Amino acid sequence: MPTALATQSPALRIGDLEVASPVVLAPMAGVTNEAFRRLCREFGSGLYVTEMVTTRALVERNEATMRLIHHHESEDLRSIQLYGVDPTTVGDAVAMLVDEDRADHLDLNFGCPVPKVTRRGGGSALPWKRDLFEAIVTTAVRRAGRVPLTIKIRKGINDDHLTYLEAARIAEQAGVAAITLHARTLEQQYSGTADWSAIETLKNTITSIPILGNGDVFEGEDGPRMVAETGCDGVVVGRGVLGRPWLFGDLEAAFSGSPARIRPGLREVGAAMVRHAELLVDFFDDEGHGCRDFRKHVAWYFKGYPVGGEIRKRFALIDSLDELRALVADLDDAPWPGVGAEGPRGRSGSPKRAVLPEGWLDSRTLLADESATIADAELDISGG
Repeated sequence: MPTALATQSPALRIGDLEVASPVVLAPMAGVTNEAFRRLCREFGSGLYVTEMVTTRALVERNEATMRLIHHHESEDLRSIQLYGVDPTTVGDAVAMLVDEDRADHLDLNFGCPVPKVTRRGGGSALPWKRDLFEAIVTTAVRRAGRVPLTIKIRKGINDDHLTYLEAARIAEQAGVAAITLHARTLEQQYSGTADWSAIETLKNTITSIPILGNGDVFEGEDGPRMVAETGCDGVVVGRGVLGRPWLFGDLEAAFSGSPARIRPGLREVGAAMVRHAELLVDFFDDEGHGCRDFRKHVAWYFKGYPVGGEIRKRFALIDSLDELRALVADLDDAPWPGVGAEGPRGRSGSPKRAVLPEGWLDSRTLLADESATIADAELDISGG
């Protein structure tokens, strides 16, 4: 199903790296593993980032974490996203990846809004503590050396406690290679509409390094529109690719000025599902594990298509590739359903009051009694 594009998309430069298309895959837990990254690359160019991994787990060489940072030989730009709350541990993890030549690009996540992380001061709550944020970023950049290091942030905790401009200035001064802004606050979670005007404000404020916009890029046309409206240098795509890896082909075409779009019929969707499952089996080196992991993708792939509940259930219970191939072969073909297959996918939810450590907002610096609290914030949870 992937098709060659006739023209070239504008490149994105991050440090000394050049990405053929100004599109970045946002890390998503349990989704953006090696198999999914390989699948997306078959449809279009971009920078494909690993699932987020914690720096503590890296330093301890946790077996599952080491698997997550593995890159297939076809991945020419090895990009890893890290999450940490302790400058020393973050620095040690960065140095390990650089010294062992495991990455060409590193990203630090300060955007996670998950309550079990923010209630300990981690994720998108952390930039509120200016000294801790500066220490982490400065240490990471220094230990990264020749490898470009970027950060991802949100607007802030809520509209009354915005942090993105100050955090961006600190990061720019520290020497980061680029900044991604998810144009929502912690309290917005993934709800409502992303505030693209904040991306424009950030781009007008930070002029020495690329600014990437994240939030509400669901169709090929959304990428160039975000760039045109905000002046940002590239876009980061998350929920829009769930069950739709061909979005990278659409974005590459849109950025190159081509009207070509991938509009798969149901049989073509089925072929992509089989390919995805095959890559998962290869990644896990276990057919049962790979097929079980694929089950969560079924609803996303079928979004908008006329597939009955009983058939969807059978797909969501597969145990083998042969079973999946047989189900795909039995699908009635149906054309691309248009608007029914477009728009937001995955989590959205509703705004939630920020869950923070007691007294967190009382001071912009990390207090002595808060250090133990934030030490527990490094959990294997991603998002931003």
